Amino acid sequence: MPTPVAAIDIRRDLVGLLPKLRRFAITLTGDLTEADELVQSICQRGIAKFHLWNGVGKLESWLYTMARNQWIDEARRHKMRSTAKGNALEQGELASGLHPNPVEAGEAHRLVTSLPEGLASVFLLVDVEGHNYKQAADILGIPLSALTSRLSSARLYLAAQGHSRSSRRF
Repeated sequence: MPTPVAAIDIRRDLVGLLPKLRRFAITLTGDLTEADELVQSICQRGIAKFHLWNGVGKLESWLYTMARNQWIDEARRHKMRSTAKGNALEQGELASGLHPNPVEAGEAHRLVTSLPEGLASVFLLVDVEGHNYKQAADILGIPLSALTSRLSSARLYLAAQGHSRSSRRF
């Protein structure tokens, strides 16, 4: 039985989106293993529910929203939220492919994962992935004003962390 064209396209597109989905999942879970499980589940659900996507907007936004909703549902079911935000880096997660200097990439990853809950995902979507404010607010299911407030808080937090870690060079 031949595979429908739409299924082939979604699978191809999912492969290209895996790194972005994984980074987003890490901001939600704070754990590499849980993030990988979430991404796998989202890929399976995305393929199974592709017929429900209305084709409006970006596919990745639809998948991010699906990931966020699934994570919230799982957290409610298990009545837990991960508080070990920094262990993704400890498990060997470096963004060396995205940054020419793995040491700086590791430090950047450590700073982003150290953001208080709710701020890392906002920062990742807007400042790393390049979504506009409206898209990011829609993905996260929050009002635009809440997104701008959280983004401002995330940027201020990171600026303070960067300032306290930097040494003066002359």
